[in-house]
Amino acid sequence: MPGQERLRQEWAEHRPAVFGAAYRLLGSVADAEDVTQDVWLRALGADLDEVRNLRAWLITVAARRSYDILNSARRRRETYVGPWLPEPLLTGPDAAEPVLVDESVTAAMLLVMERLSPPERVAFVLHDVFELEFARIAEILDVTVPGARKLASRARQRVAAQQDAEPRVSRVSRAERERVLEAFRGAYENGDLEGLVGLLDPDVVYVTDGGGKVHAARKPIVGGRRVAEVMVRVGHQLPPDRIDLVEVGGELSLVFHREGRVFSVDTVQIADGRITAYRRVVNPDKLTHV
Repeated sequence: MPGQERLRQEWAEHRPAVFGAAYRLLGSVADAEDVTQDVWLRALGADLDEVRNLRAWLITVAARRSYDILNSARRRRETYVGPWLPEPLLTGPDAAEPVLVDESVTAAMLLVMERLSPPERVAFVLHDVFELEFARIAEILDVTVPGARKLASRARQRVAAQQDAEPRVSRVSRAERERVLEAFRGAYENGDLEGLVGLLDPDVVYVTDGGGKVHAARKPIVGGRRVAEVMVRVGHQLPPDRIDLVEVGGELSLVFHREGRVFSVDTVQIADGRITAYRRVVNPDKLTHV
């Protein structure tokens, strides 16, 4: 077994991957932190002499625990009040700790993966994101190796199909995202209805996640002018103290502060200089880590 000091050094190196795997599987910062702590305690008490790939071993332990939580979480979400959105994950310079960042931690991708079955999600994340071998994945899911391959392939096809169904979703430069969000912030703060309409795609979809804890729309709102009118009304009724541009899930996003606390975290999709999807998390349980 590696000495305690060596294990701590290697843990520091691999912890972002452990946390990253759990977050991608669960969409919850709090649950991912709990899983990460469980993995660390498991590593401290394990005989690791024969472990040749500690990173893979740690991610495997995280995936087993996450898979159990994921199955129960799916059942809880059936009774979730209103739309469910992933818990915001701060990345970049605002992150409390290093986080592995790629497309799979964006709100859009996490929502796509939410539509996969738990086995498909595990197979997809572990193989396509973390490059674990199918033999390990098969053990976690209690399936054959060909079965694990099939799950990953099916998940990959479903993810691709969902992305093809949303052709307006595109990666934009940080400079373009910052330009749009700065303009949006100014229009929001000034209650500029026409300014907001100009920044929103005519078919924009606005989704709010209040989880039944605070007032929030329980169905998506569609249409640029309709969404802009809602935003102006909310901005007037609940004016923010300030609006910050912060990196969330690897993408520049908006964090609204009100009465000395984070009021909401808003992630967006942008195409052709306009916001095509606007997702607002106001559930206070999901904002404690922001």
